[in-house]
Amino acid sequence: MTDSWDAERVDTAIVGAGQAGLATAYYLKLAGVECLVLDGHNRVGDQWRERWDSLMLNTPRHRNSLPGLAFTGSSDFASAGELADYLKGYARHFDIAVRTRAAVLGIDRVDTGQWRVTCADRSYLASNVVVATGGERHPRIPDFADQLDPGIRQLHSSAYRNPGQLLPGGVLVVGAGQSGADLAAECARSGHETWLSGRIKGEVPFAIDTWMSKLAFPVLWFLANHVLTERTPIGRKVKPAVRSGSTAPLVRVRRVDLDKAGVRRVEARTVGVRDGRPLLGDGQVLDVSNVLWCTGFGQDFSIIHPPVTDEQGWPTDTGGIMTELPGLYFMGLLFQRGFYSMLIGGVGRDAKYIAGHIAARSAAPRPVPTAGRAG
Repeated sequence: MTDSWDAERVDTAIVGAGQAGLATAYYLKLAGVECLVLDGHNRVGDQWRERWDSLMLNTPRHRNSLPGLAFTGSSDFASAGELADYLKGYARHFDIAVRTRAAVLGIDRVDTGQWRVTCADRSYLASNVVVATGGERHPRIPDFADQLDPGIRQLHSSAYRNPGQLLPGGVLVVGAGQSGADLAAECARSGHETWLSGRIKGEVPFAIDTWMSKLAFPVLWFLANHVLTERTPIGRKVKPAVRSGSTAPLVRVRRVDLDKAGVRRVEARTVGVRDGRPLLGDGQVLDVSNVLWCTGFGQDFSIIHPPVTDEQGWPTDTGGIMTELPGLYFMGLLFQRGFYSMLIGGVGRDAKYIAGHIAARSAAPRPVPTAGRAG
């Protein structure tokens, strides 16, 4: 165990240089609180550069601005690469201290009440830690996937970049959410016979790039920020559904787009394997060369000690604040304080709230630490 008294000291360590972490750092700088952002990627924004090449954001560009700096551009909707460059420019514009290639391996409370943040080559002793890695980073793939014929190429959506990765032949896309619809349409348009397995859970009633969407988005933005929040009964009812992934409608690619692309939509879920081939719930066995798992991500906060999660694996926070573990905070969780919390342009609201709490705590008197080893 690294000796905490050999660690580099910082008032607040922020884990993750995505939109949530950078927005928090912005408000902490405004409050005069020293902070350091730690990120495991090579560059700020790489978590967006590592998505599939054709990914476009579903919200208009101006709705994706972080506090203090407009996200400008020539088109209404931005690509994932453009957002990545914006985040990199945001950190540079506000001179936010970011250390890349600094994947955090452990976050431990020490006997002084401070926090030791451990990376591969060094550790940090912080009065406050903001875990801004988001709630869903770990790919979920069914246990039966390893029973598929080894000749079938399998990719999770997190590893898919473009159709050039696919083998000749058919493609089964498992999971009919937004990523599944996007990738199924792209595979079909590239000439692959494509099946999309799973029930579509609704879709927006208009094409995203039409005048109707320009009228609707302000209404949807108001709902996300002021109606679907933990302050309202409907918001508290929606939160578990949002976190379970059971409410996300199709936005950019809808049923009509899938049909035009030639995607074979099958409501039956992919439930297992028969003779090395994927088996659907309706008994169909598909002879495909590729399987794309658009089955989502899971949260994992096991690097934090003491444990901080409930039975469902979510932190037991109150709006991002761990009241029973002073100095520990979360940012960017699904529905952290409202639906807006998981929107790029919405994280600033939570960031201001968390930074304000940290600033008040940083101004409070603290006991003088005594020498000792980490607890």
